[in-house]
Amino acid sequence: MKNIRNFCIIAHIDHGKSTLADRLLEHTSTIGSRDMKAQVLDDMDLEREKGITIKSHAIQINFPYKGEEYILNLIDTPGHVDFSYEVSRALAACEGALLLVDATQGIQAQTISNLYLAIENDLEIIPVINKIDMDGAMIPEVKDQIIELIGCKEEDILLASGKSGIGIDEILDAIINRIPAPSGDEKAPLQALIFDSVFNSFRGIIVYYRIFSGSIKKGDKVKFFSTDQEYYADEVGILKFGMEPKNSVHCGDVGYIITGIKNAKEVKVGDTLTNVINPTKSRIDGFEDVKPMVFAGIFPVETDAFEELRDCMEKLQLNDASLTFELETSQALGFGFRCGFLGLLHMEIIQERLEREFNQTVITTVPNVSFEATTVKGEKIIVNNPTEMPDPTRIEVILEPFIRAQIITKPEYIGNIMNLCIGKRGMLTNQSYLSPTRIELSFEMPLTEIVIDFYDKLKSQTRGYASFDYHPIDMRPSDIVKMDILLNGEKVDALSALIHRSRAQHFGSKLCEKLKELLPKQQFQIAIQAAIGAKVISRENISAMRKDVTAKCYGGDISRKRKLLEKQKEGKKRMKQIGNVEVPQEAFLAVLKLDD
Repeated sequence: MKNIRNFCIIAHIDHGKSTLADRLLEHTSTIGSRDMKAQVLDDMDLEREKGITIKSHAIQINFPYKGEEYILNLIDTPGHVDFSYEVSRALAACEGALLLVDATQGIQAQTISNLYLAIENDLEIIPVINKIDMDGAMIPEVKDQIIELIGCKEEDILLASGKSGIGIDEILDAIINRIPAPSGDEKAPLQALIFDSVFNSFRGIIVYYRIFSGSIKKGDKVKFFSTDQEYYADEVGILKFGMEPKNSVHCGDVGYIITGIKNAKEVKVGDTLTNVINPTKSRIDGFEDVKPMVFAGIFPVETDAFEELRDCMEKLQLNDASLTFELETSQALGFGFRCGFLGLLHMEIIQERLEREFNQTVITTVPNVSFEATTVKGEKIIVNNPTEMPDPTRIEVILEPFIRAQIITKPEYIGNIMNLCIGKRGMLTNQSYLSPTRIELSFEMPLTEIVIDFYDKLKSQTRGYASFDYHPIDMRPSDIVKMDILLNGEKVDALSALIHRSRAQHFGSKLCEKLKELLPKQQFQIAIQAAIGAKVISRENISAMRKDVTAKCYGGDISRKRKLLEKQKEGKKRMKQIGNVEVPQEAFLAVLKLDD
């Protein structure tokens, strides 16, 4: 055990985690030159296309050092704020972390956020400045920022380049000498933390775990702590470039187990795995349950595909434990799911994965957050979507979630950021200079305001120089109203939104204009209205497609023309009563792309 090191790589998005992981794997000959490619651990097509890591990936490296053989378990983690749950799970399985900072960018918001996560888990932090061979590298400034942030000595900071392989020996040296070996008793009862799981259509559910005490052998009878289910270990092993079966996996190691489980509900990430014959008395305090930030409805385009979608969602949840969902019905869209996501990028990725990996075409409703309504009788109601909103006459007070937003940027963009955040009902709480060219701004803002397009706007206002991170703080009273969209007087519940009263007028008129462009013309006039309760706040009309019925009249009496027009008018009126308006999928997505 003294020769095992478990570590992960943490950093802000795009600071070169996956590239550095490539060099470590190449340098230690873990992956042969034939299998080597850029971002080798990112095995999803989506990760390669977008250039981001979505899933944490574990891999074991064997490394001879000073005449001894060391086993290094590396977990490469995502950098985007929407996948911070993946990072927290990886940290729970490690004793140390490489904190990567881009030499051209310096410390950014997610660097600080991930660092705090690592400190909470009592990990040994090894600071590394990456991309030192680039033209814009500011090594002395970035060193000062790291020393100020962590309080380490200058000689503790390693310099490296993931692309050209500079400093890889020093990093491996630091991993072995500075990260502690795992502690634990090989002879104690088995106690292993489940930190990930994947679904394999041939072999069932494959569970990834880190053993904290005891060991696990092929053929052992194991038990999951939270579900009390018992299984036989058909296969156990370690994670190399692929899965490598072993007869046993020992204390301190990271490995996998296949037990032939087919039901997704029986495996819970964060659960403890133990032996049936000699079980452990206590479970491992893993990480707390995920708290979704953004809610949206996901519905199948064909109502018959609902059961199939449910299976796909359960398999996807295995692979992404931060996805939560429950049943929901909608008048316009039928049966579907109310899903909780960690952010908009997370929502977009889930939608893409459903379409690519499971061939599911889905409709996503307007994303919103959870509110808490207190009725006149004192009942508390959690409102996750507009249909759950109680009647306004019954509501005493509505609380909405607030977050603390942390924005790090260059001083010249302060004005733009202030305008953006104050326009989104934010309050500036703190402003501090990290260095002469970097400033940190803290705002308290309603989560509702950052859900849809805040991140994109922040990037465009600051030419991409701002980094953003947020944490929930509390619930505060607010004037939230339910805004309905009516098409010819019929409510379309999938387009309803919960919004602050001061923003409702503007948002309603924008949405009506957008729907006017997107809805196809019918034989009758369509009235698009945005309403709060019985009060209509905005209206647009789509004029009818008309046939020129008077074309056959040439000359003659005007009353003949009038009679034909009256007859047409009556027909249009009748058609309007029985005609229904088809809402295309683009209309549901249009809400996400409304510009202020």
